[in-house]
Amino acid sequence: MSTIELRQVEKKFGDLHAVKPLDLTIQDGEFIVLLGPSGCGKTTTLRMISGLETVSGGTIWLNGRNVTWLHPSARDIAFVFQFYALYPHLTVWRNIAFPLQAQGESRETVDKRVTEVAQLLRIEHLLGAHPGQLSGGDQQRVALARALVRRPAAFLMDEPLGALDADFRESMRSEIKRLHVLQHATTVYVTHDQIEAMAMGDRIVVMSEAAIQQIGTPSDVYNDPSNLFVARFIGSPGMNLVPGKYADRVVQMAGLDNRYAVPQGWHTALNKGLDGGSDIVVGFRPEAAQINDRGSLVGKVYASEMQGSSAVLHLTINENEIIHIRTDRLIPYPIDTLIHFDINPQMVRFFNPKTEAAIKPEVAQ
Repeated sequence: MSTIELRQVEKKFGDLHAVKPLDLTIQDGEFIVLLGPSGCGKTTTLRMISGLETVSGGTIWLNGRNVTWLHPSARDIAFVFQFYALYPHLTVWRNIAFPLQAQGESRETVDKRVTEVAQLLRIEHLLGAHPGQLSGGDQQRVALARALVRRPAAFLMDEPLGALDADFRESMRSEIKRLHVLQHATTVYVTHDQIEAMAMGDRIVVMSEAAIQQIGTPSDVYNDPSNLFVARFIGSPGMNLVPGKYADRVVQMAGLDNRYAVPQGWHTALNKGLDGGSDIVVGFRPEAAQINDRGSLVGKVYASEMQGSSAVLHLTINENEIIHIRTDRLIPYPIDTLIHFDINPQMVRFFNPKTEAAIKPEVAQ
C-alpha cells in the first residue's frame, strides 16, 4: 500500500484555524485513527489528505510523492463516508463496479474484481438488489466493497459506522479491521467514539481545538495520557483527576484528610515538573484504585452502577470532587458508606495544573 506524510499541514478559514499546523507520518499498512470531539479538526484533516479540502499551508506526501495540489482522482485514495453515498437507482453490482467502469477497465476485469470483493465481504447474494432494499449494515458493506474494488494506495474512512445501530457497529468494527489486515491496507479512520478507536487503531491521534494532543498506541493514550484533556477524554469513565498540594513527598488532597504518599521514582520529576509550585493533579484510572480497609485514602459512596462484569462506585472525596472506582459487581456498597482505598503505584500519574501537561517520571515505575 503506501506511506502518508503530513508536513506542517494546516487549514484556515479567514483568521480561524480549523486545523493548526501538524506533522503526521502514517506508515505503510498502518491503521491510524483520528479521534476527538466534534469540531476538533479530524474530518478536515482527512479531507485534506483526500484532496476534497485544499490546504492553507504545508504539504501532503503519498509514497514519497507530493500530492498536495493533485485532484482527488489523481491521488489513488478511496474514501468511505458515514452515509454510504450509494447510487439508489443502481444495483449493488453496478454500485461496486462503477469506479472500475469510470476508469475504463475491461468487462472481464470488472467482473473478476467485483466477484472477489463481494466474496471477501460476504455480499454475493446481494449483488442483484438495490441499496434501498438493504439494511444499514449491508449498505455499509457495499460502500466498503466499492472502495476496495479499486485497490487504492490508501483508504480514508469518515465515521463509517456512525449511522449504524449498536449491534451493527460492533460487527462492522471487526469486519473493517479484518479487511485492513487481509488487504495490508493503509487506513486513516475518523471517529469520535473512543471504543472504536481503542478497538481498531494501531495508533490513535487524539485531537482537540484544531491540534494534535497525543499520538500513540491505544495502550499509550490510555495508560500515559500526555495532558489533562487526553486523560479525561480517553476511558469510560475517564481518568480520575484529583487536585492537591505537593510538599515533602506527599500530596494533600482536599477533603476527608486524604494524604497520598508519592511513590519512589517521582520525587525529582515532580519537583522539576511543577516549576517550584505546589499545586498538582493526581491521576488514576478507576481500576487502579484498590479497596482496602487499611487504605490511606477514603471516599463516601455517592452512587454505584453495574457495568456487566464489574461495578463502578462513584465516591465523593470532598464537596466538589467525585471519583470512580471499578470493583467487584457482587459486593454491595450502600450509599454514604465510607470506602478506604489505595492507588496502585504503577498506575498513578501526575499533571501540572497550570500547563495541563503530564509529568514524566525520571525513573521507570
